[in-house]
Amino acid sequence: MKNFMAKLIVTGGAGFIGSHLTDALVARGHRVIVVDNLMLGQKKFVNKKAKFVKADIRNFAVMKKILRGADAVFHLAADPRLPLSIEDPKTTHEINVTGTLNVLEAARLGKVKKVIFSSSCAVYGDQPVPFREEFIPAPLNPYSLHKLMGEEYCRLYSSLFQVETVCLRYFNVFGPRKLANGSYPMVIPIFLDQKKRGQKLTIVGDGKSTRDYVHVSDVVQANISAWESKIGDGGVYNVGTGRQVSVNEIATLIGGKTKMVPARRGEMRFVEADNSKAKRGLGWEPKMGFEEGLGALKKEWNVM
Repeated sequence: MKNFMAKLIVTGGAGFIGSHLTDALVARGHRVIVVDNLMLGQKKFVNKKAKFVKADIRNFAVMKKILRGADAVFHLAADPRLPLSIEDPKTTHEINVTGTLNVLEAARLGKVKKVIFSSSCAVYGDQPVPFREEFIPAPLNPYSLHKLMGEEYCRLYSSLFQVETVCLRYFNVFGPRKLANGSYPMVIPIFLDQKKRGQKLTIVGDGKSTRDYVHVSDVVQANISAWESKIGDGGVYNVGTGRQVSVNEIATLIGGKTKMVPARRGEMRFVEADNSKAKRGLGWEPKMGFEEGLGALKKEWNVM
């Protein structure tokens, strides 16, 4: 554990994962600066002990000023709306790729010690499960390609400019503050919202598609472990549990009547992480079980 007070930047720190990470870093006594343009994040999620700067990662001049002298940058800011990346690939590219390049270049010029990049399991596309880091990426949509490009920039900045970087490929993150109408719609809060409203749960396609659901508390720890590790060569690490859960299973656990809606284009069919590399390299492994995490959410939503 880092036992000194570090200057840490969390881009996207008003969002779902970023706000939880900010809480954990503040609790450890670090000086945390949250950078968020509030396009998708919410100011109410930002820890009161963190400094909040409303700024856009596409503004290089501002990023260069904010990042100067930081011990680490946790880069979570992105537009993760997969359908929007198909509808408007240019704008989402500017946010997800140019924004990431701005962060890395600002980190290089500002002598930042380490950048932890939030990537996505979406880079794998449809491949045999479990997904392993050595698989050749096969993005199915612009968003997943954006994340892959971010990873490659991280690798290059490590090899060319000696900026320490680590890339974390998140699987499907769930937990408190994930909203039904949030930046990246997820079946769990959507189902909870529908159940609370007395509506039928909408199952996309046949409901047999699976995801690997990892709790936000475990994702926070993966970020901290990546920062505290001696690794910084731009390597990628899966952040998932190694367990598949189908849409139908979630509907059963939440309970209620269901209805079918057509499947969406550009989405993966089956998802499962091989997290052995993260266990070995980062000393990280998930702690929160799916049923335990979902049970806590049901209580929070008052849906039992």
